[in-house]
Amino acid sequence: MTSSAVAHRITRTGILIALMLFAIVPLLSMFSTALAAPGSTPVGLSWPSDPHWHNFVDAWSAANFVALFRSSTLIVLGVVPGTVAMATAAGYALAQLKVPFGKAIYGLLLVGLTLPFEALITPLYYDLRSMGLLGTRAAIILPLIGLLMPFGVFWMRAHFLGAEPALTEAAKVDGAGPWQTFCRIHLPLATSAWSALSVLFFLASWNQYLLPLVLVDDPTKRTVAGGLGAFQGQHGTDIVLLCAGSLLIILPSLLIFLVFQRNFVKALMQGAVK
Repeated sequence: MTSSAVAHRITRTGILIALMLFAIVPLLSMFSTALAAPGSTPVGLSWPSDPHWHNFVDAWSAANFVALFRSSTLIVLGVVPGTVAMATAAGYALAQLKVPFGKAIYGLLLVGLTLPFEALITPLYYDLRSMGLLGTRAAIILPLIGLLMPFGVFWMRAHFLGAEPALTEAAKVDGAGPWQTFCRIHLPLATSAWSALSVLFFLASWNQYLLPLVLVDDPTKRTVAGGLGAFQGQHGTDIVLLCAGSLLIILPSLLIFLVFQRNFVKALMQGAVK
């Protein structure tokens, strides 16, 4: 191995370690703070001499996490399956089928990628109020479906554009129609893409903060991240309890990512190769 290759490996390893520390140190700091004595204000990153594990139980009870986790689960189930299914079908149609005005439709979807949630929150509020949905979970689910669709279609279209044309031609020779070709050939081959998209949509729905905070008054109907706003208002001065509650919110997202990380990385690598 040449000296330049060794230097390149050392540099790459150093950058990876720095990025890892950049991501892990804040979590370790939150974890050590969550184990400190209740009501205290820990400074820096230090392991407490007497860890107070019951702080997590206190945060769970104080924030009513049972209701928040139930509400977040209902919102995720209302958003992720349907949005992934629609985005996958739309991405396949725009990539593989001759859809009338397909380029114009795709251009409009790309415009949707440029619109931030903050710019849409005011018209969404008045629209949902006029429909009588304000204060319900539908006020979170329906806007999230619309806001996530542009990225979902963009993600799945990029995957289907790289699909092997010979597979579609072979299916046509065998007498398969567009729907059969999609369901029996392209959809199974796109498992990594749509499963990675499901993880991204889960994270976006589970960690959604702004929409639940503005559109739903009842904290028990919000997501856990949205419910954290009410929890912070009540216990904002209790740093220990706040860190414990934040870690409880992060835990499901971390577990989901760890379980599906292989599919996620595989989808990213496929996109890079294509």
